Amino acid sequence: MTYPPNNDPYGNQQPPQQPPPYGQQPPQYGQQPPPQYGAPQYGTPPPQQPYGGYGAQAANYAGWGSRVGAYLVDYVITAPLGILGSVLGQSNGKLNALYYIFLLLNLGLVVYNRYIQQGKTGQTWGKKALGIRLVSEETGQPIGGLMCFVRDIAHILDALPCLIGYLWPLWDAKKQTFADKLLKTVVIK
Repeated sequence: MTYPPNNDPYGNQQPPQQPPPYGQQPPQYGQQPPPQYGAPQYGTPPPQQPYGGYGAQAANYAGWGSRVGAYLVDYVITAPLGILGSVLGQSNGKLNALYYIFLLLNLGLVVYNRYIQQGKTGQTWGKKALGIRLVSEETGQPIGGLMCFVRDIAHILDALPCLIGYLWPLWDAKKQTFADKLLKTVVIK
């Protein structure tokens, strides 16, 4: 294809310029062309991670009262099985099969609620009732069943120094217990 001659002193041939789309001005020398459809607009900041990371938005951390309330709801749900097992499982001062059945039912309920359900969704029944969620500080996603179990083991650190670790969320900026700090988890609304 041959192009019409232009005024280039070196003889370089250039294709003709396409006119800009209807309603737009052609870019002037030194200007950037307008963004294409679907491209980010000028000056638009890059997307940020929901919790943690550089330049992250402030999360809406759950307060100490809602965390304690969620724990109490979970306890009230599982306590009747333990009480029934203790009452019905004793005969003549000895433990019978009913005690162990109710003990296993209680253990199964706790495992399902605290590790399986909370691991997948970030919420136990108590957390769901109070509108809070346990997530990873770095990703903002639920931490999984195994890490929920490890977190419960790590709560031993909260109890050691006169239960101060359980009170730590009262004055901590991210409302974390010692176990939360160790495992990099947060409880959010």
